[in-house]
Amino acid sequence: MKLNRSLDIVKNRQAQVSEEVTQAVQAILADIKMNGDAAVRKYCEKFDGFTGKDFLVTQDEIKAAVKNVGKDFVRILKRAAEQIAEYHNNQVAKPWEIKKANGAILGQIVRPLGRVALYVPGGTAVYPSSVLMNAVPATIAGVNDIAIFTPVKADGKVNDLILAAASVCGVKTIYKIGGAQAIVAAAYGTQEIPKFDKIVGPGNVYVATAKRLVYGDVDIDMIAGPSEVLIIADEFANPKYIAADLMSQAEHDSRASCILVTTSEKIIEETEKELARQVERMSRREIILESLKNYGAAILVGSIDEAIDISNDIAPEHLEVLAKNPMDVLDKIQNAGSIFCGEFTPEPLGDYMSGTNHVLPTGGTAKFYSPLGVYDFVKFSAFSYYPKDALARFKDDVIKFAELEGLDAHANSIRVRFEKEWK
Repeated sequence: MKLNRSLDIVKNRQAQVSEEVTQAVQAILADIKMNGDAAVRKYCEKFDGFTGKDFLVTQDEIKAAVKNVGKDFVRILKRAAEQIAEYHNNQVAKPWEIKKANGAILGQIVRPLGRVALYVPGGTAVYPSSVLMNAVPATIAGVNDIAIFTPVKADGKVNDLILAAASVCGVKTIYKIGGAQAIVAAAYGTQEIPKFDKIVGPGNVYVATAKRLVYGDVDIDMIAGPSEVLIIADEFANPKYIAADLMSQAEHDSRASCILVTTSEKIIEETEKELARQVERMSRREIILESLKNYGAAILVGSIDEAIDISNDIAPEHLEVLAKNPMDVLDKIQNAGSIFCGEFTPEPLGDYMSGTNHVLPTGGTAKFYSPLGVYDFVKFSAFSYYPKDALARFKDDVIKFAELEGLDAHANSIRVRFEKEWK
């Protein structure tokens, strides 16, 4: 299997959302804002075949799901949740204040968001790990009202794995609603569904488009695209591991991007042989092959520093550093969603159990977006207190500043406080 030697096709991978999709989602948005739950039910039936009157999963359904998945999987879920919590507890923001010599007090307070909606795919892709990655940091942030939205088919049953993960995270409110209609309902509220402050979680192109359209009326995490991995490898890297890690992302989606940047021609040759050998055993072989053919690349460079420069330009979602001393280059990496250092830290470890979050920026947005974290579920308010004597020391400068900007009422707000009091 030969990998592309050019990055052009990879860097141009991000396709624009079609106008047809945008118009379809805009119609759904307008209909739900006008007709509420009736419209939501109409689209649930149209797209998923679900005709049930009750949107909510019952507590009995959740208990049954926990029993069905078995004790061992519940143990794994709890272990993963503990790992995620341990990592994310370090992200908790603290309020602060400073007391100045002039008597002024300045500071910042931190408040959790009130309501957060977590979208969880429920069709061909079922990811209980995403429930953990979203719900655990939201809980640590102090969000009290977390609800899951997930699609169901005609039988009205939510996947047991999703319900079990929700149970481990303590999420009790689960709506049997998916697609763009779920995003719109959560963003604006209906008679049966409250309005949420933020919507997080992955979805198909219709879900992503809906999130883009409602952003501003409600906050969102990010607009995620197809998965990505970039592997930096020196001559000491193991081609067997490289091939396995490239395929672990390629199996997500035929548009997933899998890039190898290495200082060794031999590494490229051996990795291509390993890909051809290992892919034959994979259940998602066709998806992997299409992904590697269309968006897989192997780039030969003269040094690890050159490899890092390429990586910083691409800003990959996942970056693996398979080099002799991976921690030595960490300071040089500027743009990456999550960085995996060393041959025994493969990206799938981060998907499930390392503790780092797997909700990551894609499509080069790691240049300005961060992984999902506790900080995404809080908001900050500034506060200040100035006694009269402290304000007096600034009043003339504030008045002049306001007048220079042509804002006389601003200046007057300061000036009146130092005029003779009314009798």
